[in-house]
Amino acid sequence: MHNIQPNLNKTYLKATSAKGVYIFDENGKAYLDGSSGAVTCSLGHSHEKLLPFIKKQLDKLQFVYRSQFASEEAEQLATRLYELSPDRSLTHSFFVNSGTEAIETAMKIAIQYWQEKDKPEKTHFITRKKSYHGITMGALSLSGHALRRQRFEDMLEKYPALSADLENDSLEDQVAEFEKAIDTIGASKIAAFVAEPMVGAAGTALAPVNEYYACFKAVCDKHEILFIADEVMTGLGRTGTWFGMEHWGTQADIVAVGKSLGAGYAPIAATLMTDKVLAPIKKGSGLIMSGHTYSGHPLSCATALRVLDIVEEDDLLDNVNRKGTYIKSALYDLQKKYPVIQIVRGKGLMMGFELDRTIKGIQAKLIERCYQNGLLIYPAVGGKEGTDENGVLISPPFTINKSEADELLGKLEQSLKECS
Repeated sequence: MHNIQPNLNKTYLKATSAKGVYIFDENGKAYLDGSSGAVTCSLGHSHEKLLPFIKKQLDKLQFVYRSQFASEEAEQLATRLYELSPDRSLTHSFFVNSGTEAIETAMKIAIQYWQEKDKPEKTHFITRKKSYHGITMGALSLSGHALRRQRFEDMLEKYPALSADLENDSLEDQVAEFEKAIDTIGASKIAAFVAEPMVGAAGTALAPVNEYYACFKAVCDKHEILFIADEVMTGLGRTGTWFGMEHWGTQADIVAVGKSLGAGYAPIAATLMTDKVLAPIKKGSGLIMSGHTYSGHPLSCATALRVLDIVEEDDLLDNVNRKGTYIKSALYDLQKKYPVIQIVRGKGLMMGFELDRTIKGIQAKLIERCYQNGLLIYPAVGGKEGTDENGVLISPPFTINKSEADELLGKLEQSLKECS
């Protein structure tokens, strides 16, 4: 086999087709996509409104290099993202190919912002211990996901990571820890605070209290620190609102989106920013020093715009909220029946539960049993330190209906029984 898969010692079945919330393997077996891949396929698979559009776009324009031409496709998508952003605050978009690249670009823009304002010493970032922002060296330096950092620890930047518990420590203690970190480093050296509205892979759908982001944004503003929201997983409908930060009524200066932007149909992500952030760069050097060969790819941009259109046309945010409420309630019922489930969390169709950390290998066992029973779920870490391999994310496509949700829950319960 010449193609490298994640586990080099495992033989993977080949997927041969997909439709709706199902993926079919080479033997014809169906798997209910209970995690939307990596919390990505928001419209499910082979969507009847999207495939003809992509084929039509192929006949029009496939690729132009962003330093040579603009495209109507990229401009229209940037306009739509501006219109969807909270209070139309995110006025500018920088398109890339993945969520990791969107975070890398956010870091570069934050540093360039301060350079243009004659504060080149502001190059540090503050992040959270329970966090995951991407797999390249810059993004991984921001991440607290120990399992993904460990091989590269000596090569990563050592940014301060807040360790206060989002669920169990008081908001006062969390803000105090943030202020202390700023005092220790010196506000004059800090470019930005970076956080996921809800912690996905590194926290199993972990979310802070209602006042958290308003308080942290106020601290950022007081100390002249930018706030970067990593909405790669939460953004564009996954939590039941267009942007996850809307749940906390707080606006970020820079926002990274991905995953649900292309919905699995095209590789695309974006770094969004306010006028405040872009203005000094535009007036100064006039150049953002970032970008990739496929940035602003017309086919990807056109596909992403159609994805957003379909979410609106089919009122899928309403379905995300209704089915999310239904599935989450059922997860609480399963928790009562199966003590191995210790915590249930989530908003919209980004839900998760943590399993009993004292049962060795329970996460891998449950994921494998689900796979054998035709259900795909996604691993996450949990526990007090964010190092326990005991978390599972349940994040089906926005299009899931009630009978499919019941099937998901039935397969999950069957798998839980087999793990008991």
